[in-house]
Amino acid sequence: MNKIEEKTVSFHTLGCRLNFSETGSIAKGFQDRGYKIVPFEKASDIVFLNTCTVTDGADSSCRNLIRKAKKNSPDSKVIVTGCYAQMESEKLTEMPEVDLILGNTEKYKVFEHIDHTDETAKIDLTTEFWGAYTTPSDFKHTRAFLKIQDGCNYICSFCIIPQARGRSRTISINDAHKNALELVESGYKEIVLTGVNIGEYEKGGEKLTDLVSKILEIKDLKRLRMSSVEPNTITKELLTTLKNSGKYQNHFHIPLQSADNKILKSMRRKYTIEEYEEILEMTQDFFPHCAIGADIITGYPGETEEQFQRTYNFLKSSKITHFHVFPFSKRQGTTAAKLEDHLPTQEKKRRVKKLNSLGNEKIQNYSEQFKGTTSEVLFEQQKNGFWEGYTPEFLRVRVKSEENLKNTIQSILISEAYTPEQHFMRGNIR
Repeated sequence: MNKIEEKTVSFHTLGCRLNFSETGSIAKGFQDRGYKIVPFEKASDIVFLNTCTVTDGADSSCRNLIRKAKKNSPDSKVIVTGCYAQMESEKLTEMPEVDLILGNTEKYKVFEHIDHTDETAKIDLTTEFWGAYTTPSDFKHTRAFLKIQDGCNYICSFCIIPQARGRSRTISINDAHKNALELVESGYKEIVLTGVNIGEYEKGGEKLTDLVSKILEIKDLKRLRMSSVEPNTITKELLTTLKNSGKYQNHFHIPLQSADNKILKSMRRKYTIEEYEEILEMTQDFFPHCAIGADIITGYPGETEEQFQRTYNFLKSSKITHFHVFPFSKRQGTTAAKLEDHLPTQEKKRRVKKLNSLGNEKIQNYSEQFKGTTSEVLFEQQKNGFWEGYTPEFLRVRVKSEENLKNTIQSILISEAYTPEQHFMRGNIR
């Protein structure tokens, strides 16, 4: 009797933590159907690409990745899904490397389409909530990304995501708790709550604080984080719940975009820079030494040198520690794309470089305070002979050890602070 050949699938995910969570949910579906997950670089029967379209650079990366996938695995079925597939399906149909295109809703119905690769699956935006899982154990992550929300009701002038993902919808608190419990029971020590706009979580009158409280009841959950949280949705009630848990990690991501009120108004952001400062101060009242990440867009249409400098000066004096800097990207269908006075590419690159240089300086200065102290590090992977993991402040640490540290939390004496050249701190196991 001939042995049945094992079916294989490989994955590659671009973009946000939400995408990683969704890929994990779908990967689990493949595993449940008998597929073996293999590295993206290896040949496989199916290649599943979950894409991003937040910038022009992301679009280009998606196309390059598709070509690379077919080159690595010429006999495979290449499935492209995610936000780029949602927004640019016509362009994808012109690529001979692509066998199947799935919109953000249809990605969860991949198994219904897998044997029919002669058409583009319906691109629609349902109000139904799909997916609430994470990467399976075959993947490198030890932090579990738990999707609790999708879509966005905000219409920021620069953002294409509401068109790519539709209106806000959420998982129920009971389902979120059930999924989180499964993750903890399967061995995950840290859960990251993710979505497009999780601060706007609402289900049957219950808010994000209610969901967080329920998940924090899980006894064996060691660490909890949240992905990006809009500043106008951070409340004292939420911060009190996080602080009292003893499980929430010392790190927040609070998008800024600009420190100029005129730019913020044009962007249709829901706060002024003065209100943003108040949110930072309130957050640090509860978490005095926390790390704070922020998204920044520079080169927005009409942004003057004075307005750029205002953002630079604010970032320099603020307690923001982790910069995520993006040059403004003209996305068709957004209000900002129709504005006048678009800045030259070279000027946007100059501003990005200046902000990134400041960001490197700030994170290095922030990490200096941990030198000579002990930090609890959750280790993820071994790289170049060193084990790598993250502190509660989301600072990457490397240690030398002959032991298998994967998915363990170790007390580490920090011996070297972060530097822009190495992008990690060094330490030793206590």
